[in-house]
Amino acid sequence: MSITVGQKAPDFSLHQSMNDKISLSDFTGSKNVLILFFPQAFTGICTKELCGVRDDIARYSNANAQVIGISVDSVFTLAKFTEEQQYNFPLLSDFNKDVSTSYGAIYDSFTGMNMKGVSKRAAFIVDKQGIIQYAEVLESAGDVPNFTAINEVLANLA
Repeated sequence: MSITVGQKAPDFSLHQSMNDKISLSDFTGSKNVLILFFPQAFTGICTKELCGVRDDIARYSNANAQVIGISVDSVFTLAKFTEEQQYNFPLLSDFNKDVSTSYGAIYDSFTGMNMKGVSKRAAFIVDKQGIIQYAEVLESAGDVPNFTAINEVLANLA
């Protein structure tokens, strides 16, 4: 399935921790949402990408945007990753791969490691009405989203 600009974003509810569940619909009417899918916690490119967002969080706050990271890692892995890197936005576990699949952001086979069902690196902006305003799914896990374009779209939504 491919998500395109202008369509309603598929809603989801995923866990940040055992007791903390976050839904996309929690932000409807109040905040824009930047969803960042990433392949694996603790890998170099994922860490660099998410630390860049962490370090620039004021930009997203000023654009009235909530950043959410999603991977197929367990909640326990993501909790440790968040703690070690001091992320200031939630990382959600899509352990069952349903959300990655519904957003078209999942590898059938992850290059070089023969792992099946790993999230692709992808970025989506969902506006306050729940409509996709930006969609980028990358085939190469070595690439990162176009944050210049992301920031322009968010600036125009604020």
